[in-house]
Amino acid sequence: MPQQRETLDQPEAPGASAPPETTGIPSAPGEAAAESPHGGRDDRAVVRDALGVGVAVGLSGFAFGVTAAGAGVSLAQTCALSLFVFTGASQFALVGALAAGGGPLTAAAGAFFLSFRNAFYGLRLSRLLGLRGSVRLAAAHWVIDETSAVALAQRGQHAVRLGFTVTGATLFVLWNLTTLIGALGAGALGDTDTWGLDAAGPAAFLALLAPMLRTGPERATAALAVALGLGLLPVLPAGVPVLAAALAAPLVLLVHGRTLPRRRAAREAERTTTEEAR
Repeated sequence: MPQQRETLDQPEAPGASAPPETTGIPSAPGEAAAESPHGGRDDRAVVRDALGVGVAVGLSGFAFGVTAAGAGVSLAQTCALSLFVFTGASQFALVGALAAGGGPLTAAAGAFFLSFRNAFYGLRLSRLLGLRGSVRLAAAHWVIDETSAVALAQRGQHAVRLGFTVTGATLFVLWNLTTLIGALGAGALGDTDTWGLDAAGPAAFLALLAPMLRTGPERATAALAVALGLGLLPVLPAGVPVLAAALAAPLVLLVHGRTLPRRRAAREAERTTTEEAR
């Protein structure tokens, strides 16, 4: 044992890194799979969270079916949108623009740009899921707000894949089933505007988005997007305010980029003044 004690007492070599558990810096999701195949979370907890999100959001497909039918979209077209587009906010934006009298191209353009955010989710999830070939192509269809939120909340590739798969499967089945039921039952509800079902999709989207707005620039982007969308609604054709709201992100980034050096300089000056006072 003296030999072992001598080894433990030796100082670390310059540049040697501390063991992961002593650094205090958490690993990014999906990077701790080698240490724990379940990422520190029980499979049942992951499945429970995934089912909760999938069921809660999947049931709002009924509202989409009713709204689409009220906008004059046929049953086949409504079901095709849920089956092949499968991104709720964009689907609501499309039928909402059509119901407001917007042209098909304008409505489709607004829906397209709204769904473009999924491409950024895919860039992140591609590395975490580690899928290949046809499985990767099929999984791309399920890359939406809900599956991304559940998957990115996990630690370890096993948990990431489990959360993504359960959320995607639950949501895909329920969303398409309730879309069909809503479209078929729209006639029995009468005037769909009186039910306010067209607000169900945006409300669910905002409920998912709100917890992600943690920093000042993120909150400013959301607030500016709302202001642009609502402010331009009375003066621009249907569907165009959604496109204009997308300008909020580059505008906030531009202002933030210009003010960041000044804020850093002010903090540095304050730090220098504090050190001199000591």
